[in-house]
Amino acid sequence: MDNEKEFTSRIDLSALRESVENIKREIAKVIVGQDRMIDLLVTAILADGHVLIEGVPGVAKTLTAKLLARIVDTDFARIQFTPDLMPSDILGTSVFNMKSSEFEFRAGPIFSNIILIDEINRAPAKTQAALFEVMEERQITVDGTTSKMEEPYMVLATQNPIEQEGTYRLPEAQLDRFLFKINVGYPKLDEEIRILESHHQNKNLKDLSTITPVLKPKDILDYREKVSTIHLDNNLLKYIAQIVAQTRENNALYLGASPRASVYLMNGAKAYAALQGRDFVTPEDVKSLVNPVLNHRVILTPEKEMEGLGAEDILNQVTESVEVPR
Repeated sequence: MDNEKEFTSRIDLSALRESVENIKREIAKVIVGQDRMIDLLVTAILADGHVLIEGVPGVAKTLTAKLLARIVDTDFARIQFTPDLMPSDILGTSVFNMKSSEFEFRAGPIFSNIILIDEINRAPAKTQAALFEVMEERQITVDGTTSKMEEPYMVLATQNPIEQEGTYRLPEAQLDRFLFKINVGYPKLDEEIRILESHHQNKNLKDLSTITPVLKPKDILDYREKVSTIHLDNNLLKYIAQIVAQTRENNALYLGASPRASVYLMNGAKAYAALQGRDFVTPEDVKSLVNPVLNHRVILTPEKEMEGLGAEDILNQVTESVEVPR
């Protein structure tokens, strides 16, 4: 972009960059590799979004989420989803107080700042629906009473894409509330060797007591305020809109992305630019987030699925078909 130099010093991102480096340093004490996942998780914190992490068992999905919660000095709750879990087990319930002869609301584990939902696809639709309001509006309505969540508020959910027995497919309405869906793959060979070396040296990688919190809630809110002022050229706004619009016109896709996807892609790109130490968004920032923002918002036609194609394959084609602004 022609005016990059003009924007380089408009916003002081030095404190944010220092915090990001501290986060990565603390995570590296426990997690080997997974740099992309870590970048996207930090981006989600800055963009005020929820994250769905999908991967086979044993690739440190839950450990990474717990680690991130440890790094942020705030309240944390973990909920293990099971087929018999009821909405009241998550939201809370009203209990009759014999002394006062009145009903009192006892808050459930969803009343925290960072929520880890393990195996989110194991709970039935009734329990999934209990998350709709809190994920979108950051509030919960029980027995006619509405309670606001304290900021920052973030849901980190994990699921296993392989095991289907005893699972329930997440509704599109719920998937659309996640900023990112991060697909976690196997580590590279050299990374797996380093994992083995750490275990061989009897390092307790699941002991998070050595992790130092580096972010306070006020820091996150301040950084989000800075991210909201990141410069985004009008040409890039059109670029984002064109990419999302193309998903609705692509013959390989049965369902395209919603306008919420455009907003999330814009907010994510601004946070991702700040993560790189820039106070302006580039086309590369947008392209790097197309897959994590859109891959859970589109549905392939049965014909393309039979051909062995995935959502990311089609999204790559869509992105390449849209002219990059100069």
